[in-house]
Amino acid sequence: QVQLVESGGGLVQPGGSLKLSCVASGITFSNYDMAWFRQGPGKEREWVARFFVAMDYKNYADSVKGRFTISRDNAKSTVYLQMDSLKPEDTGTYFCNAEGKYSDYDKEYWGQGTQVTVSS
Repeated sequence: QVQLVESGGGLVQPGGSLKLSCVASGITFSNYDMAWFRQGPGKEREWVARFFVAMDYKNYADSVKGRFTISRDNAKSTVYLQMDSLKPEDTGTYFCNAEGKYSDYDKEYWGQGTQVTVSS
């Protein structure tokens, strides 16, 4: 059974930091590009950051570039999202996504989400 379990969300003041974690089980973690998405109140889900297995390449949405950092630990089957200089518009539910590559090219999984609220 495949599971992606996010944690680390919470309430933080503007300008503060949070670090999200997503632990994967039931997959060969090194075969998956890992990404974070978010969905704000009344908004559609949007992509935030992705860590490609090929060449360890990372990219970010313009709205978070320079403030958020995605990383992964293949030994722990975990992807992280370090969020600094948080703004109220970063508020939302953050979801972990696993997109399969190589022999898992046709597989994709989502976590259940963790809530991030940026407010004074």
